Amino acid sequence: MELTEITMSVERLGRDLRVASKTLSDDEARFLVDAYYQMQGNRIRSNNQIRQMEEEPHEVLGWLSTQADILEKSVRASLDVYSDAHPIGRRIRTVVGVGPVIAAGLIAHIDISMAKTAGAIWKFAGLDPSAEWKKGKKRPHNAALKTLCWKLGESFVKVSNHDDDFYGALYKTRKEAESKKNEEGLFSGQAKTKLEKYNIGKKTDAYKAYSIGKLPPAHIHARAKRYAVKIFLSHLHEVWYRHEFNESPPAPYVMVHEGHAHKIEPPF
Repeated sequence: MELTEITMSVERLGRDLRVASKTLSDDEARFLVDAYYQMQGNRIRSNNQIRQMEEEPHEVLGWLSTQADILEKSVRASLDVYSDAHPIGRRIRTVVGVGPVIAAGLIAHIDISMAKTAGAIWKFAGLDPSAEWKKGKKRPHNAALKTLCWKLGESFVKVSNHDDDFYGALYKTRKEAESKKNEEGLFSGQAKTKLEKYNIGKKTDAYKAYSIGKLPPAHIHARAKRYAVKIFLSHLHEVWYRHEFNESPPAPYVMVHEGHAHKIEPPF
């Protein structure tokens, strides 16, 4: 069989299965999301290695790269159909920065019947700072969902200059506010705790910042990203809860018990 014939057979396989993707179970969708990101990472590494070869790569290597690209796109197409078939998936895909793969991962990982509050989703996604993973104890969050939320945060950063962006703008605003507080020394206690709790190399930029009572730029960046992701997850919970139970979810703890009046309304 010639290479072109093999390529076409893989393409046909993707097209034949695409329609059936609407009926994927959540377990199967989670598997495909993980597989997609593994394929993506492998393709990027392989292509980098091929480009670094001193001699012209053999045609078999080109064939391998083509097959990897086809399979990756086929899985993405399947998750595209899966997430578009879900009413909440369709809604969150209107958000700039939320593509079909991330949307599929979110709706496959989150069980709204088990999440009475947005805080429950934060905790499940590893975004609750009070949840400590103690040695010998079960992980208090879902590792795959935490990784997915990290990717979501990176996506919001990438689209933060887009005209129709919402959550990237929240990231930028939060980062500016956090940077200002950092320069004013308002995070000195947290910087001290970092040095006491973690073994940070003294030659690193992070240590230099913590040692003078400041958080390093990467720390501020991560905090701002988490803020944008948590607001998005709060909105996802509110919209999904209303859709599922035909009623508004319980008011956030900070609004009920701490007197916070300001609420950012969901844009989708």
